[in-house]
Amino acid sequence: MAEITWLGYECFRIRAREATIITDPYASGLGYQLPKGLLADIVTVSNPDDTYLNNTAAIKRKEGEARVIDGVGEYEVSTVFINGIASQRDKKKGQERGKNTIYTMTVEDINICHLGDLGHALTAAQNEAIGDVDILFIPIGGNGGMDAAMASEVIGQLEPRIVIPMRYRTGENQPAPDVKLDTVERFAKELGLKDPVALEKLSIKKADLPENTQVILLEAK
Repeated sequence: MAEITWLGYECFRIRAREATIITDPYASGLGYQLPKGLLADIVTVSNPDDTYLNNTAAIKRKEGEARVIDGVGEYEVSTVFINGIASQRDKKKGQERGKNTIYTMTVEDINICHLGDLGHALTAAQNEAIGDVDILFIPIGGNGGMDAAMASEVIGQLEPRIVIPMRYRTGENQPAPDVKLDTVERFAKELGLKDPVALEKLSIKKADLPENTQVILLEAK
């Protein structure tokens, strides 16, 4: 069984039999605070040049250092296969906001895709490289990146079983006031969701995946 916890912004902790993975650990200036003593085997970084999202030093491992993956390529760590796929943070080939790496990974036989700070709809090549998606972590907050309408388009391209939104405003200072993101309400309206309820965490097995796309909100820890 995979256990998924949202730590705020683009940061998730994925606990599975094979390994514990943390995505895009952020610095405190973002307005969130990472839990102390975070342990992981693998850390993925979508935007290594972004000081907000490259706080890999905060993540430890029981023995030695966590393996940091911060770019395009194919990786195998602790029997987890991870694929980093080139993309951009804007619609102008990265000229405005720079490059981004999409990550796919398989744990507990569940295919997970973390889009990072993707800022455009997927190309046919990117869609093919991502492949089948069981759980999709997708940014929805806008502010130069993907907004609710674009997120809806990408969900249609990938047709995941579960969608978990990320990178949106959850409070007055989360993220920091100068990071002007939309709240989840705009995304919920775009997808026609009524009164979505947030879970503390998602614990799921392959057999539990829904047949049709389901949106799950997680509470930021």
